[in-house]
Amino acid sequence: MPSPESFSARVVRWQRRHGRHDLPWQGTRDAYRIWLSEVMLQQTQVTTVIPYYERFLARFPSVAALAAAPEDDVLALWSGLGYYARARNLHRAAKSVMTDHAGVFPTTFDALVALPGIGRSTAAAIAAFASGELRAILDGNVKRVIARHAGIGGDPASNAVVASLWEAAEARLPARAIESYTQGLMDLGATVCVVREPACATCPVALDCVARGEDRIAELPGRKRRRESPRRAIAMLVTLRAGEVLLEKRPAKGIWGGLWSLPEFPADQKPPAGARALAPFTHVFTHFTLDVTPWEIKGTVPFLEKGSVPFFWLPLSELEGAALPAPVKKLLREVRSASAGEGTCAGTPRARSRRATRGASASRRS
Repeated sequence: MPSPESFSARVVRWQRRHGRHDLPWQGTRDAYRIWLSEVMLQQTQVTTVIPYYERFLARFPSVAALAAAPEDDVLALWSGLGYYARARNLHRAAKSVMTDHAGVFPTTFDALVALPGIGRSTAAAIAAFASGELRAILDGNVKRVIARHAGIGGDPASNAVVASLWEAAEARLPARAIESYTQGLMDLGATVCVVREPACATCPVALDCVARGEDRIAELPGRKRRRESPRRAIAMLVTLRAGEVLLEKRPAKGIWGGLWSLPEFPADQKPPAGARALAPFTHVFTHFTLDVTPWEIKGTVPFLEKGSVPFFWLPLSELEGAALPAPVKKLLREVRSASAGEGTCAGTPRARSRRATRGASASRRS
């Protein structure tokens, strides 16, 4: 098997000729911009990330601007990108940079990995691109490249397999050109060594790839042990009043943490009198599936005026800029469209916009 230097040299050469060079976060040493892109790219495709990245930079051009922003503004811009803990950690990390690093975004692995939401691989990628520090990365796409080239099978979530992958990744580090090498691994995993039907004929490291040589491409990397995805059922209340909808603030932890959403109650609980059933929908999370039955009601609901959960009335005309989960925003778009068709939203006065209230006891949330 060729030496690790040979592997890295081939990746670097391939990246410079055939890799991606026009992504909006490339060609900079600005650690803030690199960090923003790396966090967004966690479990999210490049084509999805690009418009979010550009909107974030337009709204928060510096770490100071991000740190000073209200969390709701950050979550609103993140809405639809998913995995909302990333957005909350992004905000926390920006504040930490302002207080612990005098507003200067760190570029070393040790300082980066200490920030909220930055793990080993993300810290390594930022350090490589921002300062040229020699560190191995191991995101999802790179795991596939390394597992196939080194012939590492088994459950990729197990400690033993993860340790083997890190060892193989470390062994393949180059002595120089870490930026091109790191980007090259990412590009290979995203465009060549893909999950199904990889383009082995154009892969720069195919010659000594174990998976190709042993006809194990479909087998590697190994598969996680499948567990039956549990299902949860809830009901949501769409409370409308003069062109506004009542929203509740979700807890910081849990699904859609920190976002505004519709009040929830158990699916088997009788809805308030006068409520009208809307079309149910299903939303799939990483670890479970959520079945939602929405109910529409006009006016106010007494139980929403008690308890300690913050609520406010959002004008449906301001829906697009609100920090709402994507499926909830989609539901409310449909409600707004139907309401507009009935003539109930046109010309609605805005004097009561964003009037805060309190409501919904803890027992009303799932």
